[in-house]
Amino acid sequence: MESEVVEALRNPESYDEEVEKVEVKETHISWVFLTGKYAYKVKKPVDFEFLDFTTLEKRKHFCEEEIRVNKPLCGDMYIGVVPITRDDKIKIGGEGEVIEYAVKMRELPQESIMTNLLRRGKVGKEEIEKIAELLADFHSKARTGADVNKYGSVEQIVENWIQNFDQTRDMRGVMVEPFMFDFIEKNVMGYIERNRTMLEDRVERGWIRECHGDVHSGNIFIHEGRIYIFDAIEFNPAFSCSDVVAEVAFLAMDLEFYNKHDLANHLTREYAERMRDVVFFKLLPFYKCYRAYVRAKVTGFKLKDPSLDAKEKKKTERLVKKYYNLAYQYAKELFQEQFSPYLF
Repeated sequence: MESEVVEALRNPESYDEEVEKVEVKETHISWVFLTGKYAYKVKKPVDFEFLDFTTLEKRKHFCEEEIRVNKPLCGDMYIGVVPITRDDKIKIGGEGEVIEYAVKMRELPQESIMTNLLRRGKVGKEEIEKIAELLADFHSKARTGADVNKYGSVEQIVENWIQNFDQTRDMRGVMVEPFMFDFIEKNVMGYIERNRTMLEDRVERGWIRECHGDVHSGNIFIHEGRIYIFDAIEFNPAFSCSDVVAEVAFLAMDLEFYNKHDLANHLTREYAERMRDVVFFKLLPFYKCYRAYVRAKVTGFKLKDPSLDAKEKKKTERLVKKYYNLAYQYAKELFQEQFSPYLF
């Protein structure tokens, strides 16, 4: 069924607006069809450990969820869920049987993605302030409660880290120096134990929220003076529900990955001031370490792809090592924290 839909949507005549050509992008969980004016995302009928899109009903539900979770940070970029139908032919919003659903969005230019703008030196403090304001407002209104809080519990945090280390132990001595791997592991777990009361207090005070879940420069458009933080995680609350500091830490880490330390500092200061979070900076290196480590892990998984050519493999290896090194730098801050707790 999915091959029929994909083949049909490559055809400009399958859309309910005038389309000259269609560009198709593919991820492991979706296809995206770019028409010049709009983008249509179709979810693949896949079942992974962290998501299940195997039925039409589930795909419709998660399309609707995608609209819900993205509207607060994207406004008019996310338009709605549209049916894909078949009578004599397959098309968007036609007559006949509904065989699939798509999320319809405004298509924005790729050169407006923040990562591309950072590389060209086109992001300044003004844009960072807008992002900080947008995130602070979003987090202030985001859903919280018992069903969300469990994802920020100390037990969950420990479980997440244990999983990270278990899933990357084969990288020790290959992509990351053994002493660095061991140092990160020891100091992360030590930080959690030393700060257990503070982490428990974060839950009690409602700082665990249904966040975006994937805030980095590749998921931000800066276009015509507006900020669009898109592609929020809709398929698994374990990925989207977290301490709000963890969300901001992701983008701060990403900015530092691109050597934009001044912008990262400006982001965290602006955000912390708006949220009046007294322990924000004590938590920040811990969550930056987490985000860098997960980035290293996920990027490292790509090295197991047999279709990766030599050039792409070398590029991926460089990225993995850079993320591990960044996680190590943050772990050193955690090490220092235990001797100078009042400086953090």
